[in-house]
Amino acid sequence: MPAADNPCVRCGACCASFRVDFARDELASAGGCVPDGLAVDVTDQTCRMRGTDHAQPRCAALTGRVGTDARCGIYEWRPAPCREFGMLAPLGRGDTACARARARHGLPPLPA
Repeated sequence: MPAADNPCVRCGACCASFRVDFARDELASAGGCVPDGLAVDVTDQTCRMRGTDHAQPRCAALTGRVGTDARCGIYEWRPAPCREFGMLAPLGRGDTACARARARHGLPPLPA
């Protein structure tokens, strides 16, 4: 499936539903790719994407409107949990966590 046809690259429901914790070594200042300004400290070894621990989470890197034209502003540099989300599902198809995120935003699940 071409990227333009993949609903994952324009949905954003997961980016506005879950807390995203990742290893500190993924920060740009530690040799990784995630911009430091988009992360908050959790522990000595862990950071969290800014905005994902709010009562109504929304990652600071998310742009646009969830479900229609949302996209990750740091897609190429996103942390491991974001890269791994939904990897067990075929490209462009949802899994259980995806369905929960989409339901939270009033969106139907993607076809299995």
